Amino acid sequence: MNKLKLFIENFLVYGLGGIISKLIPLIMVPIVTQIMPTTDYYGISDLSNTVVQFGSAIAVMGMYDAMYRMFFEKDDEEYKRTVCSTALVFTCFTSIIVFLIMLILKDTIAQYFFSDRQYAYVVYLSAMATLVGATNSIISAPTRMQNKRKVFLVTNTVSPLLSYSISIPMLLAGHYVIALPLAAVISGVTMEAAFGVMNRQWFRPRLVDKKLLKQLLVIAIPLLPNFLIYWVFNSCDKVMITNMIGIGAAGIYSVGSKLGHASQLIYTAFAGGWQYFAFSTMKEDNQVGSNSRIFEYLGIISFAATSFICAWSFGIFKLLFKPDYLSGYIVAPYLFLAPLLQMLFQVAANQFLVVKKTWPNLFILSTGAVLNIIINYFLIPVLRIEGASIATLMGYVISDIVCVIVLCRMKLMVVSKRFIIASLVMAGFMVVWRLLFSDLIIVGTIGAAVVTIMMLLLYREEIKRIISMIKNRKAKA
Repeated sequence: MNKLKLFIENFLVYGLGGIISKLIPLIMVPIVTQIMPTTDYYGISDLSNTVVQFGSAIAVMGMYDAMYRMFFEKDDEEYKRTVCSTALVFTCFTSIIVFLIMLILKDTIAQYFFSDRQYAYVVYLSAMATLVGATNSIISAPTRMQNKRKVFLVTNTVSPLLSYSISIPMLLAGHYVIALPLAAVISGVTMEAAFGVMNRQWFRPRLVDKKLLKQLLVIAIPLLPNFLIYWVFNSCDKVMITNMIGIGAAGIYSVGSKLGHASQLIYTAFAGGWQYFAFSTMKEDNQVGSNSRIFEYLGIISFAATSFICAWSFGIFKLLFKPDYLSGYIVAPYLFLAPLLQMLFQVAANQFLVVKKTWPNLFILSTGAVLNIIINYFLIPVLRIEGASIATLMGYVISDIVCVIVLCRMKLMVVSKRFIIASLVMAGFMVVWRLLFSDLIIVGTIGAAVVTIMMLLLYREEIKRIISMIKNRKAKA
């Protein structure tokens, strides 16, 4: 029960901080799209973020996760400082290299990502955001690793507020292309400076250890392709849409993905508390059973939430966005479920990291990513932006299935029959929704309610246990 409490507390507290940082941009999407005169401008801004994500994945090179893993290896303050210092110096070095390469290849990057070299100046901003974001991920890490919850909540609220306080006036002034990218840079620099002051005691260049760096790289390097593959899953479709249909279609798809990525609120809540929970309990008895149960619980939550997004997507788009963006409603449910399947993959694949075997992640994710690109190639010309969203979802479905099968054979995971039933129910619902009532809100809501009730019935014993735990805590209070 203590492990359940630890997970729930970190899920709620760190999750709340992460949710705030995602919720504010989500709320701002309708406002931003109303100010921008065409879908092209939103497409450019979102593609700039896509460039940053790609550059940051290369610059960080898996060091954040390796740092997190090694931090809990020993209960020694000096050792922990050595881990943090070594990770930061290495990441600063790689980030500067990536920054310079982006500047040199600005024209090529602009042509590939924006389908036009005239946007090379946007790449300058993307390069700066990459430099700041990559190093900030390491500098801010001790805040999470020390479980400083209040600090995390405050900083994750201030950062997006600062960004939009800069970008909205610029948009109103007509600077549609650079407003969001420039605001992201300024906000990133500000937050990095703040974390640098707060966590300065954890970073001392003199503590850099070459032997420890080798240990970090053994964990980190196999993770780099994983992060690049995640980029393929989450961003490659936008680039392909831009080059195969046009940047305006990419703008519509980006807005659809923003509503779809409302699931990032669940995913971020999970990620915020998951790493601390996973590595601080990795030596506990019955770790395999605990990890497997968390996988299933998060799975049924994901299925229930997605069913309601299916039901309400059309109504939300019709209410919040201009008619130009209405067609984006169809991609939202697929892209809502996709990050949640990524979350499930990370829960399962964490078992590989616990036993210090990261190469299976690479093989499994690579399979899903390759299939994602292939499906994109065939479906985008036929189904346009919906084809891209289906490709993303199918890539994660395949990756999750393969990962679970491998872990079960290695006896690092156990999956119950009821979860298989729940998965089949969700798959059937999405097919029926798309074919029969994708724009019928009431019918969709009834269907979603039925799906949710079925999930609750399948896991009724666990629900009773949680309710009993809550009642006992209230009684003691």
